[in-house]
Amino acid sequence: MSRLRILPEPDHMPALDRAMIRPDLAAGLGALEPKPRILLLYGSLRERSFSRFAVEEAARLLILFGAEVRIFDPSDLPLPDQIKDDDHPAVHELREHALWSEGMVWCSPERHGQITGIMKAQIDHLPLEFGGMRPTQGRTLAVMQVSGGSQSFNAVNTLRLLGRWMRMFTIPNQSSIAMAFKEFDEDGRLRASSYYDRIVDVMEELVRFTVLTRSHADQLVDRYSERKAAAAKRDAAQYLASRSTA
Repeated sequence: MSRLRILPEPDHMPALDRAMIRPDLAAGLGALEPKPRILLLYGSLRERSFSRFAVEEAARLLILFGAEVRIFDPSDLPLPDQIKDDDHPAVHELREHALWSEGMVWCSPERHGQITGIMKAQIDHLPLEFGGMRPTQGRTLAVMQVSGGSQSFNAVNTLRLLGRWMRMFTIPNQSSIAMAFKEFDEDGRLRASSYYDRIVDVMEELVRFTVLTRSHADQLVDRYSERKAAAAKRDAAQYLASRSTA
């Protein structure tokens, strides 16, 4: 069972002015192959989920800009610590997709002035390190939010804080869609507007930053404190090995 959503109408973008799209979007910034790998997360389980609709619009644009995308469906994701050792297929799959990715898009509704529980649960299931692997460190991140009321940036501000905590490179641009119920049509497509244009801007920037940093990610997140801790572990292991053979 895969928890990846199938993107409807991946090539259909009626709100996009294709004449304004640069075919050489990230030219000169780094290697364009293999395609940048982007994981997209959304924060609502509603059938008519505006955060999912926004993520789908972002995914279509990312594909157009030369990226490979995956959209994770969190509908059966347990709460953190609900299951011992987080041993659940949805958690395992989310972590596998995070390790696969080079960049991410996080989009949450704003609820009570904050991100939703399902959005936070997905992030909480991505530890800084497990099994010697880091599912978020060094990856690029774009943040977006949808609101039922007037314009707000509470959710994207929180997502930025979380991205920094997860040691990600959060890009400068962001998207916040106010009164989302007015902006999406009956098919869940974002109407042509400044809100749509901003998502185009954000996805262009995400692709550029991902291409720019992908070959340098390991060096950019290399830390003295972590090298020191790793050396201490090696020294302890060597000491125990010498004692066992003495």
